[in-house]
Amino acid sequence: MKVTVIGGGNMGGALAKHWSEAYEVTVADRSESLLEKIQSEHPNIKISTNNIEAIKGADVIAIVVKPWVMEIVLKEITSYIVPSKQIICSVAAGVTSGHVNEILSAGGCGGAPVCYCIPNIAAEFGQSMSFISTGKYVTPEQKATIVSMFENVGAVKVVSEDLVASGMMMASCGIAYVMRFIRAMTEGGIEMGFFSGDAKDIAIQTMRGAIALLSETGMHPEEAIDKVTTPGGVTIKGLNELDHAGFNSAVIRCLKAGLNK
Repeated sequence: MKVTVIGGGNMGGALAKHWSEAYEVTVADRSESLLEKIQSEHPNIKISTNNIEAIKGADVIAIVVKPWVMEIVLKEITSYIVPSKQIICSVAAGVTSGHVNEILSAGGCGGAPVCYCIPNIAAEFGQSMSFISTGKYVTPEQKATIVSMFENVGAVKVVSEDLVASGMMMASCGIAYVMRFIRAMTEGGIEMGFFSGDAKDIAIQTMRGAIALLSETGMHPEEAIDKVTTPGGVTIKGLNELDHAGFNSAVIRCLKAGLNK
C-alpha cells in the first residue's frame, strides 16, 4: 500500500517513520532540509517538495499540517485527488471530515472518503492514543485500513466526530497533565531528600508500575488503590490530602477546560 504524508513536521515525521516499516511512504513538505533529515534517518521513505506529485498513485493521503494550513493544502491538491481510489486523512485538530468534504466538494471533488484522525506525540515511540472518526463516504474496508495504519503507532479508539475533541483533551493535552503530575512527584521527592534525577526516575517508574497493574489486571483504579491502602497507614493520609486539595475536581476541570467555548 502507498501512503503519502503531507507535512513532515514532528507528527508527520513520526507517523511516516512507523508507517514506512509496513507501507511504501512518501513525505511531502516545503522544507528541503526537513525532508533530507527524514530521508537520512529513514532511507526507505521517498520525499518530495511537490504535494501534487506526491499524492499521485497514493492509496492513502494523510495531511498532517497546522489547522490553518489545511484549507490551503486541500485547495492545491483537490483537482488531483481520485475519490474512487484514495482515502484522505485529516490529521489537524478541529478540521473534521465534514469540513474537508465541504472544501473538496467546492473544488469539484465530491464523495471523497475522509477520516478525521488525531494521534498524540507519543506516536514517535509507537505509544500514541489515536482517535479516528470516519466520514459518510468511508467504507468498512477503508475504515479498517485506516485503523490498522494508526495501530502501527499505538492504540486506537474509533469514535463519533463529536468525541474527538474530548479524546484530544484526555490523550493529547493529557500528556502534559500527566507530565505535571510527574513533575510534582519529582519536586516532592527532592523536598524529601532525593537528588533531582533520582526523584524523577522514581516518579517515572512508579507511573509505569501503576499502568502495568491496571493494564495487566483490568482492575478499576479504586480497586487497585484499595490494594495499597491499609487502615491507619500512610497511603490513606496522602490520598486524603489529595482530596482536601480538590485533586479529582482539578483533573476533571482541566480536561473540560478546552471544551468550553
